[in-house]
Amino acid sequence: MDVLLTNDDGIHARGLMALYTALRERGHTVHVVAPMEQQSGVGHSLTVFEPLRCLHFKQPGFEGLGLYGTPTDCVKLALASLLEKRPDLVMSGINAGPNVGPDILYSGTVGAATEACHEDLPSMAISDDEQDPIDILAKARHAVGIAETINWQAMPTRRVINVNYPRGLLSSSKGVRVCKQTSAVWKNSYLERRDPRGGRYWWLVGSIPPETVNSGSDKDLLNRGFVTITPLCFNFTDDAGLRILERESFPNVR
Repeated sequence: MDVLLTNDDGIHARGLMALYTALRERGHTVHVVAPMEQQSGVGHSLTVFEPLRCLHFKQPGFEGLGLYGTPTDCVKLALASLLEKRPDLVMSGINAGPNVGPDILYSGTVGAATEACHEDLPSMAISDDEQDPIDILAKARHAVGIAETINWQAMPTRRVINVNYPRGLLSSSKGVRVCKQTSAVWKNSYLERRDPRGGRYWWLVGSIPPETVNSGSDKDLLNRGFVTITPLCFNFTDDAGLRILERESFPNVR
């Protein structure tokens, strides 16, 4: 396969390097276009008021383009200008930290994969439930195995396959589960501090309350040590709400 590889942790991140190695080991052609800088939490944002610039990196065992932009910028520019042909698959990751439940909306990792699915390309977002992943190459090889196993032609169009790995060694995981996204949301909490000049600033320290996590969901199973696979789609239309609103007399509003 021809694979476009990106992430939100930056072109020098261990997770991206591991996926690059694992893909090349399996004989896939890999094109890397990844952010030059840390882009966690940028979601599906893109650059509109500045030009995009990139640098070429080549070292033993790795080659790619680092873009001064967001993960979405990386995918958009790669597909529109940088690649000679459309890839067979877009992979984003491996992210340092999980992307389950409400994380999905904030995630630059998922944002990049979502941009690919909007372009009708098969895409995967891969994350690890650790900020300093261990056994990262084994997990990268496993993720490539998942990509090779999925019957992409049978999947509906415009879908993202969201994969999350539990903490610790891959060999210690309890297996793979296909599951839904949890409906639990973050409970926001901020630590307030003051700088040397007395100015206030805040650090986000919120969390997802464990008691709100749905049993059998991605967050629940990840916490229990499973590798989780969740298919995502991004049509946000609420059909139940649509039917209610269709009964209203909006044309009579003056």
